[in-house]
Amino acid sequence: MTQGQEAPDVVRVGRLGKTVRVLVAVAGIGLLINGSVRATDDAWPFGPMSQYAMSVPDDAKIDYTRISAQTDAGTTVDVPLNIEGAGVARAEIEARSGEIVKDPSLLQQVADGWARKHPDQPKYVKLELIRDTTQLVKGRVEGPPTSQVLATWTVTR
Repeated sequence: MTQGQEAPDVVRVGRLGKTVRVLVAVAGIGLLINGSVRATDDAWPFGPMSQYAMSVPDDAKIDYTRISAQTDAGTTVDVPLNIEGAGVARAEIEARSGEIVKDPSLLQQVADGWARKHPDQPKYVKLELIRDTTQLVKGRVEGPPTSQVLATWTVTR
């Protein structure tokens, strides 16, 4: 093969192909920006990018959101916040925590998801949305975490 010639199996992308690729890239970037601005997981996988790109300062508070459940067996357990557990991911609970505080009945979906996925396990009768806060001082944990109950819901079904 001489200089200036292309290999016979190389196919150049035409004008239409380039245009389609650029439009797809612009649409994808637009969806990412929309998801980040709206700051919810409803647009997943084009949800907020902030959950992926952050560091914790040496002197900061770290919040951890969880749901605690009282069961009909008389036990208190932390709800497994994943698709296999209660059918809802922790990120979804964290993204909607403000809504849940305003309307604790949204926790009913967690109890329903657990009951549907685990019919042979004790049922949830009361749920609490809890925020545990850990204080860092100079990059080290300062004392035990503090817990604050943000919302409580008595299961209706």
